[in-house]
Amino acid sequence: MDTSWWLALAGVVVLAFVVTLVDGWARSGRPKRRWSRQIETAERERPSLPRPRAGEIWWARVPYEDGGGGKDRPCLVLGARGGRVRVAKITSGYRDERGGVIPLPPGSVGDARGRPSFLETDEVREVPVRDFRRRAGVVDPALWDQVRRLAG
Repeated sequence: MDTSWWLALAGVVVLAFVVTLVDGWARSGRPKRRWSRQIETAERERPSLPRPRAGEIWWARVPYEDGGGGKDRPCLVLGARGGRVRVAKITSGYRDERGGVIPLPPGSVGDARGRPSFLETDEVREVPVRDFRRRAGVVDPALWDQVRRLAG
């Protein structure tokens, strides 16, 4: 039987083992990256953005209802005070059972896919100014009249 085939196979196995060890050692010395650390880095590197204003649609990291984390999503700015901004979240999933859902015109949120979007007026959240990423546009004045009572 030809032993060169077995030697080549053994070499590949040894090489794979060495690569795995080296990769493991390299990763063990790196600190784990967290969302907040990534945001802080991005804030230092990006030019300053204008402050969100009432009636504008922005993409921001909006906290979940239970307070455990958040999601990057479009939202309508209802008002801003200090470093906090009150927003109503915008979603692409329409649910009949929810009250206070207003369909938005196509293209309102600057979504590259052009999906339909819905403003959920029954879930107002507070978002730190630093969590706003980009401005998508201004809501239609007629729609703003429907929701501005939320701004308080």
